[in-house]
Amino acid sequence: MDTLCFNTATLIAGVFVLDYGADKFLDHTVIVGRRLGISPTLIALLTAGAEYEELAVVVAAILQHRSPLALGNVMGSAISNILGAFSLGLLFNPGGMEFDRSAKIYSALLLSVNTLFVALAFFDQLNRVTGGILIAMFALYIISIGYAIYKGISEPPEMSDSDSDEEVPTTDEERLIGRAGWSSASESSPLLPNTNPPQEDNRKLPQPLYQHVLQLFFGLLALSLSGYILAHSAGAIADSLQLSGTVFGLTVIAFATTLPEKLICVLSGLRGQGGIVVATTAGSNIFLLTLCVGVVAVAGGPVDQSDTFVLFDLVIVWMSALCFATVVFLGACRIAGLVLLAAYIVFLILEFTVYKR
Repeated sequence: MDTLCFNTATLIAGVFVLDYGADKFLDHTVIVGRRLGISPTLIALLTAGAEYEELAVVVAAILQHRSPLALGNVMGSAISNILGAFSLGLLFNPGGMEFDRSAKIYSALLLSVNTLFVALAFFDQLNRVTGGILIAMFALYIISIGYAIYKGISEPPEMSDSDSDEEVPTTDEERLIGRAGWSSASESSPLLPNTNPPQEDNRKLPQPLYQHVLQLFFGLLALSLSGYILAHSAGAIADSLQLSGTVFGLTVIAFATTLPEKLICVLSGLRGQGGIVVATTAGSNIFLLTLCVGVVAVAGGPVDQSDTFVLFDLVIVWMSALCFATVVFLGACRIAGLVLLAAYIVFLILEFTVYKR
């Protein structure tokens, strides 16, 4: 009992370290990119729809020879992003969301990637070759984003995984833009007249670039540490409760590591920003099902057949993507959000009862 309590406390502490590391890493990645003249739109797409914390957990689990936990975490996070986070965005929206053409493209692309992953997993084809293909697909996905930005096709999402930025806007217009618009207006320009009151002239100056680079690597270190903590404590708890690593990754770990996405979807839903909800959900799942699954497949660790996913898990992964695309193409309402959230609760109950293995 004492071991279970200790590992539970360690798991909770690991979640806090994970959130802190992800927030630190993403914040300073944006600032460094802006200082170096990299497109803020590209940075926004890479941060709002990236699951670096999930990748840290996956790598740590693989290093500890817990491939089922890694794959279960990826699949559970993909389900949680749609049935858990996307549904909350729909529920907290005061009116019906309207999705533009880019949102529909994202949802269709996610459904295609989802179908490919389910087919590979069902036919037991997740190996080094297909893993390399998935990683290459992720690289092409990133390149296509950069090309779309270069051609002026893509529009930036209005939020990232973090709402904080230490470089505080100084004017009312900048406060309205801030991190929500991924605008460089938060850095004051010497060409603009000084309209601030005298008492505001002594505000904190922006930090040098090297400090942001150090903070970026510090956040990456926190991500790596939290991934090790979560993977190790989750495996110990699963053993104590006689649960498979796959089930624990599908439920508890996936729910904990997708808390930032749930917060983003709630805030975006309250503001009626459907494009942000879709971009965050679709981008995160594409990241998971290409790069993260590719890393698991390339690692090629031995997997105990009694501790692998079942057909039920694959069906839920694919059905959630289909529901996501259907809602985006047909239009959103609170009833759809309620149905998706109820489906997520049923999924968790079934995993802990019927499919606990």
